[in-house]
Amino acid sequence: MNLKSIAIGLVACAAGTSYAATSSTSTVELRPSADAPVINKEIYGQFAEHLGRCIYGGLWVGEESGIPNTQGYRTDVLNALRELHVPVLRWPGGCFADEYHWMDGIGPRDKRPVMVNNNWGGTVEDNSFGTNEFFNFCELLGTEPYLSGNVGSGSVEEMAKWVEYITAESGPMAELRKKNGREKPWKLKYLGVGNESWGCGGNFTAEFYANVYRRYQTYCREFNGNKLYKIASGANAGDLHWTEVLMRDAMQHFHGLSLHYYSVGNWASKGSATKFDGNDYYTTLGICLEMDNLVKNHSAIMDRFDPEGRVGLMVDEWGTWWEVEPGTNPGHLFQQNTMRDAMVAALTLNIFHEHAARVRMANIAQIANVLQSMVLTRDAEMVLTPTYYLFKMYVPHQDARLVPMAVTTESRSVEGRQSVPELDATCSEKDGVYTISLTNTSLEKGNKVSVNLADLKLKVQGAQILTAASVNDYNDFGQPEKVTLKEFKGARVNKGVLTVDMPAMSIVSVTLK
Repeated sequence: MNLKSIAIGLVACAAGTSYAATSSTSTVELRPSADAPVINKEIYGQFAEHLGRCIYGGLWVGEESGIPNTQGYRTDVLNALRELHVPVLRWPGGCFADEYHWMDGIGPRDKRPVMVNNNWGGTVEDNSFGTNEFFNFCELLGTEPYLSGNVGSGSVEEMAKWVEYITAESGPMAELRKKNGREKPWKLKYLGVGNESWGCGGNFTAEFYANVYRRYQTYCREFNGNKLYKIASGANAGDLHWTEVLMRDAMQHFHGLSLHYYSVGNWASKGSATKFDGNDYYTTLGICLEMDNLVKNHSAIMDRFDPEGRVGLMVDEWGTWWEVEPGTNPGHLFQQNTMRDAMVAALTLNIFHEHAARVRMANIAQIANVLQSMVLTRDAEMVLTPTYYLFKMYVPHQDARLVPMAVTTESRSVEGRQSVPELDATCSEKDGVYTISLTNTSLEKGNKVSVNLADLKLKVQGAQILTAASVNDYNDFGQPEKVTLKEFKGARVNKGVLTVDMPAMSIVSVTLK
């Protein structure tokens, strides 16, 4: 990131610190450039896997449910997600994608075969949510569908016919779609050819998958002017060899290459989502910031093979991963979501902004009831998470032009991890409106931030803050929200300098025009 950091030693305090009386000072200098990239709105993509209660109970309850619904989709969730302007939604997996056979999920619902979700808790699913339900949901939500095709256990013919069923106007697959109640074809732009093919998607080597990818994508045809943006299954975190091989052997056949990275320090013992101390908090932020080097390292390889930047880097799985909540199915990955998770989301999205010339899409995992989700549901109740509010705060950055900047701030050393700047920042401009988002990562201190507006004649139009009394705070069923967006009054412009008085542990977004 374009940060100028001054590292000093600080001592981590226990979580739960209230706003501090002491403050740091940080400076930001805007450096507008017409050559800066546009922040692709698809960076704000979501991910919905058949996993736990993400689909069933999270998005879909069926038309006969007593839970208020719109054509079978939860009305409360649908309305909440519309506020996020979700640009793209990935489905049906994840690991589930490479065991999913799409023909089982079409036709009359009472005649669809049941299946066992072997990847996630052995749950028996009735396939009532399938292709038609997914594409209809995307239409209601106003989002672009991103389909993950089955390479691990599916055939070339199966994937080819799925694309035809979705996009063809005529022919046997189109007739089958029409028989199932959809006359007009849908549009399908994003097609993933396999998922985590190095692991649950087949345990392939990079060399073998490159050849398999070339074969499968060949038969995914474009019907009636529908243009496919084909995405190859990319690397697990720092596996640079995988990226090297895919770019070398198959680049001419794909438009995007995926990357997966989760902010988890220890896969054997991930830690609690809600019970953690200050050291845990700063370590998590250090782990999260490693995304910057990952994107740089994979991008450097892509730049060698693709200096024009044709191929997009698609970080289509990212987020925090904690132990499941006590008493829940370990295979359903249901976790709570605190102010710490909102901080991770802010820092990660800021990284994607800085690399928007190469990062074309990102999909946080996941949209409902799983990992770092936007919403939690329980029967007829719904809770909006701190991460939901962070995504809502950042909506103005979608498809806005990045405004480069230099940041001078103190940093905290984290043993074995990236140092954590006290202030992290991003800025974008769209239609003459500038949005500056600032993150004060310190649990102990406020931060008085001065932003040099680079001769731009701007006035504050409004500001929002996301913070909490404790970094462990979360929103739960049956109680008032502890973490939510509020109006912020501590931003002002004087003589071309924006001053923002930030409390400890806060994210502030200021709109100027």
